[in-house]
Amino acid sequence: MDRFEEMRVFAAVAQLQSFSVAARQLRLSPPRVTRAVAALEARLGVALLQRTTRQVRLTEAGRRYLEDAQQVLAQLSEAEAAATGSHLTPRGLLHVTAPVLFGEYFVTPRIVEYLARYPEVQVRAELIDRPVNLQEEGIDVAVRIGHVPEGCQHLTLRVGEVRQVVCASPDWLARHAEPTHPRELAHLPTVVADGGHLGGQWGFEEQGKRIEVTPTPRLRISANHAALAAVEAGAGFTRLLSYQTAASEAEGRVRRVLRDFEPPAFPINIWVTAGRGRAASVRTFVDFLAERLRAEPALAYRN
Repeated sequence: MDRFEEMRVFAAVAQLQSFSVAARQLRLSPPRVTRAVAALEARLGVALLQRTTRQVRLTEAGRRYLEDAQQVLAQLSEAEAAATGSHLTPRGLLHVTAPVLFGEYFVTPRIVEYLARYPEVQVRAELIDRPVNLQEEGIDVAVRIGHVPEGCQHLTLRVGEVRQVVCASPDWLARHAEPTHPRELAHLPTVVADGGHLGGQWGFEEQGKRIEVTPTPRLRISANHAALAAVEAGAGFTRLLSYQTAASEAEGRVRRVLRDFEPPAFPINIWVTAGRGRAASVRTFVDFLAERLRAEPALAYRN
């Protein structure tokens, strides 16, 4: 095996955390995969993987080598695509990630549309709420909610924004006084979604100053959509992101309150992993997704 093949085999084992699974994916025999990684480690003179009977984990040297190897392999892939002309035609595997609910509502339907337009592309979509290392996990395109950190090496494209909103059912509000200030929420029935990042203290803004309110929830629940369902049924107030409540609000099942105290919006960005942007599948998918997301009323910019 040449050095590029050793690198490909190591990257597959590291990402899949399994020699046997990597062998199946690469269509190689397990002994050949084992020998390739062993040869690479011997040549480098360091252990890249920690092996047990149940797990395969990266060492610190392995983690650093994987980051560099993925960039080299991406550049090699682009060079090969350019040489054959395949960089002009979208094809191959595209790896996409997005937050769970956002991905279900807005990204998955767009992926289906995109696949219908480009039949030579396959998409692997991971809808997860945990932080993702785009390089380490082989991601091509990510959708993220939040501000882009300084020093980010990836290409980012802003496509909309979402706000933190408080809502309750119209029936509940008709039977009780609507709050006029965020501090009143500390004494009102609330539902907190432990599965989201908006639990704990609820932040608001008043005349340019931040206000922190700590709700005492009558109901804690593990998922955002379940918290919304509980509030629709009359459980009190919850706070979610505006895209999560948009359909329910439009259909009159919930009503937003305390609008004048909502904190600044979070931007929504499409991230293109460094070194992946020249592939035709990545370019066309990013353009397609950006156009669709910017047309979504629930994600629109507000002045």
